[in-house]
Amino acid sequence: MFDTIAGLPLHVLVVHATEVIVPAAALAVLLAALWPRFRRWATYAPAALAVAGLVLVPLSTESGEALEGRVGESELVEVHAHLADGLLPWAAGLALVALALLWWSRREVRRDAGTAPRWIAAALVAAALTTATGTAVEAVRVGHSGAAAVWSATVQSTSPAPGDDDD
Repeated sequence: MFDTIAGLPLHVLVVHATEVIVPAAALAVLLAALWPRFRRWATYAPAALAVAGLVLVPLSTESGEALEGRVGESELVEVHAHLADGLLPWAAGLALVALALLWWSRREVRRDAGTAPRWIAAALVAAALTTATGTAVEAVRVGHSGAAAVWSATVQSTSPAPGDDDD
């Protein structure tokens, strides 16, 4: 099911969307937590990005496993797969925080924010800082390891052998 589209591995398509949307969601959630004006302006966008990222992560993982079956295992691919397994909990946490921030924002619009306990806002900021940072760092690590797995094989296959100079 998660193999190819028009002969192109699905992983190549899905992973690029994941590597754009997940860090964008982390940034949007962080901004929404720290900047009330952004939170009011963005309304549903941080939560929508975070939920989209949460959906894309398992799709990327499943399509990556299908691709791994095609290209075979290597040490770099194994490192990439291991790191990729760690992104889902971060994406889930980010989505939960984003939904909590959306609830908080809707609550602010309906009522005077001064009547709510301040610890809730502080807890949301702390949770957003933690999950946004963790998610972004993990996404970068996964993306870098995937690029290393792909491009190291390409560089090795196109590099001339030592002593093969065309002089």
